[in-house]
Amino acid sequence: MADTKAEFEYVIGLCRDVFLKKMQDYGASWRLMRPESLTDQIFIKARRIRTLELKQESKVGEGIYPEFMGMANYGIMALIQLELGFADKVDIDAKKALELYDHYMKVTTELMYNKNSDYDEAWRYMRVNSYTDIILTKLERIKQIEDNNGETIVSEGVDANYMDIVNYSLFGLIKLGNDKK
Repeated sequence: MADTKAEFEYVIGLCRDVFLKKMQDYGASWRLMRPESLTDQIFIKARRIRTLELKQESKVGEGIYPEFMGMANYGIMALIQLELGFADKVDIDAKKALELYDHYMKVTTELMYNKNSDYDEAWRYMRVNSYTDIILTKLERIKQIEDNNGETIVSEGVDANYMDIVNYSLFGLIKLGNDKK
């Protein structure tokens, strides 16, 4: 698990760096987004990944890797929004946003480490396109839960699905990074 931890810390660092740079460019403008809008933003990125996987070409020039980064970051933002609720104006500064980002990334990766122990790193043997399909499935689940006003009968809630999306995105980043080596 030592390599896994180092790999996770590396890709989390990359995602965190992008989050920080976006905060410098845009501030916490994402605070205005309702959780459903964040779900749709992640959906757009996941659909783009699937399209790129199927067509194996990009007309925009950006590949799959930055989209996985975006889904990880939007997933963390969605978890923050679930806690704070959406705002009518930007109500947190970069320092507070980063504090919340770090908190939710820590909670999310702790979940991954626990699941990883139980599943014995099964994700390493999966294909990256399976991560995409699982993320799309989780997004459909989230949409259904959102449409049901957050109510579930026996299933995990929206937060658990967002955490899984973040973790599958991080798996994708690790696998794609390892494929480049």
